[in-house]
Parts: sequence; C-alpha cells; structure tokens
Amino acid sequence: MRKLPRLIATCLLALAPITISYAEIEQFKIMAPANPGGGWDTIARTLGDALKANGQAKNVVVENKAGAGGTIGMAQFINNEKGNPNALLVAGAITVGAIETSKSPVNFSMVAPIARLMGEYDVVVVPEDSPYKTLTELMDAVKKDPGSVSFGGGSAGGVDHIIAGLMAEKVGVEGSKVNYIPFAGGGEGKAAILGGQVTAYLSGYGELADLITAKKVRALGVSSDKKIDGVDIPTMKEQGVDVVMANWRAVFGAPDITDEQKAALTKLVEEAVKSKTWQDKAKASQWTDMMMTGDDFKKFLEEEQKVTAETLKKLKIGG
Repeated sequence: MRKLPRLIATCLLALAPITISYAEIEQFKIMAPANPGGGWDTIARTLGDALKANGQAKNVVVENKAGAGGTIGMAQFINNEKGNPNALLVAGAITVGAIETSKSPVNFSMVAPIARLMGEYDVVVVPEDSPYKTLTELMDAVKKDPGSVSFGGGSAGGVDHIIAGLMAEKVGVEGSKVNYIPFAGGGEGKAAILGGQVTAYLSGYGELADLITAKKVRALGVSSDKKIDGVDIPTMKEQGVDVVMANWRAVFGAPDITDEQKAALTKLVEEAVKSKTWQDKAKASQWTDMMMTGDDFKKFLEEEQKVTAETLKKLKIGG
C-alpha cells in the first residue's frame, strides 16, 4: 500500500508544468548607437530588462555611442566586441540610410545579422502653440517656401529624413529642398520641438506618445497605411500626402562569432521578446511585431539596402 502514494507523487511530478531554464550569462552587452532617450536606446534597455527578467543574463550593460546615424557606435562595436558571443548591436532602417549617405567605412557585412525585432510608424508633430493645425496647412507652407519650414528628426539619410523628403515630393517639392535638421538622439530632438527650435519633428509614435498625451505637442499625421488602433491621429495618406513607411529595428552579433554562437544568440533574442517585459513595452509603445531571423532576415536586409539607396538617389538626399 505504501507504493501507491509514491506512484501518485511520481505521476503528479510528471504532469507538472515544465519550467524552461536558461544558462544565465554573467554579463551581456548591448550597443545602442545613439544618445539616451531615443528609439535605439529604448530597444536596447527593454531587451536588456527582458533578458534579466527571463533569467537569461545576470547583468546587462547598455552602451551609448552616438553619431553619424549609428555608424560610430557600429564601428566601436566592431572594434571592441570581435568574437564576443554575448554582445548585440541595435541598428535598423536609419543605419541603412546613414551608411549610404555618409559612405561609412563600416557596414552590415562586418556584423552578424541576428533578428529584425519590430517596427513603428513615424508621427509628425508640431509644438502645441504652432500656427499649423493640420498636415495640409504644414505642407502648404512647405510648398510655398520649403526653406521656411524646418523638420527635425533622426540622422541624415534615415527613415525620418526619407519620410520628410517623400512628404515634400507628394506636394510637388523636390526632396533635397527640405530643410531637415538631424539630431543624434531622441532626447535632443524632443527638446528641440518643445523649445520651438524646429517647425515640426518626425519620430516613431512610441518615442513621442508621452508628449502627445500630455498635449505638449500636436500630432498632425502618422506614416501608417491605416489608423493605429487606440491612437486618434489621422494617417498622412488619408490627408492627401501618400506616404507609408515603418522604421524597423534589429539586432546584430559581433564579428567572427561562430555559426553555433549565432544560433544561440538568435534563440536568446527570440525567447526575450516573448517575455512579459518586452510584450508590455511593445503594447504601450504601439510597436509592430516584425520578428524575422535567419536567411529571411539576411535577404530582407539586402533588399532594404538596395531600395534605400534608390530612394535616396531619387530624392537627391546625400552624396
């Protein structure tokens, strides 16, 4: 009879939920190639928090190195982290444009593509006391005198710059004539629009949501193909400025890591973005899930570089 309780206990243990355990990394490094407060920094810190919450990494160090659309941080990552299997670089659509326009000595062939994580649509905002109440009014001013309207945003040649150029093109103004002022980080850009140093500012919705909600800036349009759920901002397209574009962000491994290490990093990232920490931030910031890994991501990256180069040439932005 004594065997029965033991048998029941054994069965209960067999039916118990399986807890996934991770080999905890003592220290993990993530390079955010911009100043604190912007999109890359937010991605890096959210990913770091997710790794820690999952028990995947004990400590996560986020490094900020701004400049040249992320290429300065990329260069530091390439030089300092060679062969390090526990390091990631955050980069994305902005980096693609920056490499093209600056003729950067570093590029994506020098790092290991791991995963495209997410994307978010740009929103164009003006100060709350701006005379421009609608996107139509703003673009009418651009059409009348392009130089009189300054657009702030991320690095030259990046998504924000391309969107500003496409917006101008849609109202009959050459993209190269846009008065575009690049900022190295979201913190600087937000300070500029709040201080009235630029007429309008372009960035991802998640980066500007706090200012929009607090009514410190007025949102005129978003670069999505349809309205974002729960966000009462008209699209640029429905206002006659037919521009639809998302700013995607991804992570890359260090040079000279092995195929096995690439696979381990990919699995690490895939598990981290499933965490409640990441998912809560994604929901709050209206991030669009764009998870892509392996050969699919490599092919996407190659095509994105080609399309971006063609768009920049068409708009006469950059060299």
